[in-house]
Amino acid sequence: MGLRYTLPILIGRLARVATRARGGGSAYPGHLVNRLAPSYLPSLPDQLPGGVVFVLGSNGKSTTTHMVSELLRAHGLRVFTNPTGANLPQGVTSALLSEVSITGRLSADVAVLEIDEAYAVKLARTLRPSIVLMLNVQVDQLFRFYETERVADMMIDTGVLAASHVVTNREDPYLSKVGRKIPGDRPVVSFFGASPEVVAASAHGLVNAEDFRDTDAVGEVDAASEVVAWSGTTARIEIGGEDLDIVLPARGLHYAVDAAAALQTARLVLESQFSAERAVEAFRVMRPAYGRGELLRFGQEDVEITMFKNGASLQLNLDAFDTPPEQVLLAIDEGTPDISWIYDVDFSALDHVDVISGAKGWQVALRLEHAGIPVHHVEPELKKGLEIMRAMPKPENGRKAWIVNYEQMMYARKLVGQGDMEIAR
Repeated sequence: MGLRYTLPILIGRLARVATRARGGGSAYPGHLVNRLAPSYLPSLPDQLPGGVVFVLGSNGKSTTTHMVSELLRAHGLRVFTNPTGANLPQGVTSALLSEVSITGRLSADVAVLEIDEAYAVKLARTLRPSIVLMLNVQVDQLFRFYETERVADMMIDTGVLAASHVVTNREDPYLSKVGRKIPGDRPVVSFFGASPEVVAASAHGLVNAEDFRDTDAVGEVDAASEVVAWSGTTARIEIGGEDLDIVLPARGLHYAVDAAAALQTARLVLESQFSAERAVEAFRVMRPAYGRGELLRFGQEDVEITMFKNGASLQLNLDAFDTPPEQVLLAIDEGTPDISWIYDVDFSALDHVDVISGAKGWQVALRLEHAGIPVHHVEPELKKGLEIMRAMPKPENGRKAWIVNYEQMMYARKLVGQGDMEIAR
């Protein structure tokens, strides 16, 4: 680090102030820094004695990045991360701008980074991750990737570049086979997963994509970290010969599996310093990741925000409801371009929807009509939709449920006075 980075960082910070003043942050400040100082982002690993951890996956990246970061902090490590989904190269640099000194010095022991799969190989060559965690391959963004297989290949090609370890999903038909792609014994591959009994008890399993190119099973492999019991927001995870009873930051089997992945990854970073007691305590006090099961104040009531990206994440979040929510807003807009997958989603966890909102609200209303689920209001403008929800009587459990895609989640948070975190997408 040195004075050569001072001017680019100053310009980036000024751009960050300007973009946030216009109503939110952006990845543009990071783009500026990357153009002005191309060697800055590649210098990051040299500042981190604990190395760089990549988190990849169709779903769960933000949640698991948050979990790994909080587990490491509970063990006393200083962690740099990108907490708002800033998972492109410019987004990572934008996140750095609020953490580094004016000369570019970062005071951290380890970086835990959510990474967009399309940029993962390129960033792996730039940031040289010591550990690559791969969560799942689920049907997502076909308008962008065309085939699910392409996403799987991007993740596996990134895993091959890990310096020391790959942590992968034993239950994923694609990612469980990553070991076949790695020559020799480096990086070392370890698995996380859920017991067959736990998966079978879930209404739709884990909704991972089928690998139609290679139908050969991997065979019986042990998971270094395995969910052996789950209910609501609690899970029992077996790791290192111990059973850890943990409290999840949000409800759902997918969160329990993410927790198993996070525990194994943190254990590899910490090695002999890993403490089961500290890990359990970290989960006990852990708040949900940004927009993922967050509870926000809405007048005299609480709102539970359930964010979905695609059919798989919506299905897993619906499956997590023990009983149908008493008051429901469901919102989706053009931030999710192709929603044809809504006809593959089982909406039976809902017995009604009070308000459907967003630019694609009428398409969702039609799908729910086919499913026989009553819809009380369709209001494409989210601000008006929230006013309808506000006017409703207080629910008996004191909590309203908002099920929203990413962009509607960001807008909803802003409308209730919580738009204070940087958007870097």
